[in-house]
Amino acid sequence: MLETLRGAIAYMREKQLLHKLGVALSVAIIAAACYILYTMLQDLDLDDLYGALRDTEARTVIMAGLCVAAGYFTLTFYDLFALRTIGRSEVPYRIAAFAGFTSYSIGHNVGASVFTGGVVRYRVYSAHGLSAIDVAKICFLAGLTFWLGNAAVLGLGVAYHPEAAASIDKLPVWLNRFAAICILITLALYVIWVSIRPREVGRGNWTVTLPGGSLTLLQIAIGIVDLGFCALAMYFLVPDEPHVGFVVVAVIFVSATLLGFASHSPGGLGVFDAAMLVGLFQFDKEELLAGMLLFRVLYYLVPFVLSVILLSLREFIVALRAKRVAAALRRLDEAAKPQSAHGSRSPAS
Repeated sequence: MLETLRGAIAYMREKQLLHKLGVALSVAIIAAACYILYTMLQDLDLDDLYGALRDTEARTVIMAGLCVAAGYFTLTFYDLFALRTIGRSEVPYRIAAFAGFTSYSIGHNVGASVFTGGVVRYRVYSAHGLSAIDVAKICFLAGLTFWLGNAAVLGLGVAYHPEAAASIDKLPVWLNRFAAICILITLALYVIWVSIRPREVGRGNWTVTLPGGSLTLLQIAIGIVDLGFCALAMYFLVPDEPHVGFVVVAVIFVSATLLGFASHSPGGLGVFDAAMLVGLFQFDKEELLAGMLLFRVLYYLVPFVLSVILLSLREFIVALRAKRVAAALRRLDEAAKPQSAHGSRSPAS
């Protein structure tokens, strides 16, 4: 059975069916999101939207901003965990934090975060002796942490409150709960699987040893904390009335985030927003949209601008240091030339 599955996957890779399927899925998600947004925002009152933005309390924005900052702080441990897993413990936390923060904040905004985040990471880590293969392993392990955390949050949340997921996928409540229980069982089986003995994925130099059982639980915890803070930021920004529990907002937020990620659109633009509007239909449209706009500013725009500034400063400092080293080498070379010329002169006969 396993060999048959591997053969099917190899055939699909050879024919690029997986790539084509992924592109078709992305296009379908974006098209559906555009249609939903067009339908739901036709009668949008811009004055009411502006009024909702203006009436948002500063305390609410500050609390949401602190949650976003805590979420990005947690994101830095994705890279630190990955570095320790591949045996590169000599790389200090500050470098892992810088690479993690900048790669995620830029990847979130530009889209295709696997590629864009990998490029940023390589630029940072290559200065500390890491190869492209090392960076690829870091990206894989960080992505694994992200997906394990998502699976845990979505599984627990939907199992507890399946009606929240049903508001987005329109499936029966019992089916959503069954799917959530299946996710949790799969997660538990994965933890048991990596606990029995060391597991490896990949081939040759690209082989990655998966974290064991206890470390996998740590991965899941990091992912849960990250997503929890992000969902809490969104929870602060949704309207107060009618009251909706945090679990409902968290389930819809994570579902919308995953849909946006699957679409590969920059920042999940359009897809995330459509899913949130559909899932939280009970809120006033203008007030909910105001909260979502503020969330985008806090979670996407501010970190993106900060990352661009930090990367630019880093490149300036690196270029300045390289220039100083080159100048010092030239001075040493010039100082050595007269001595060499004097030493090569033969004494007069």
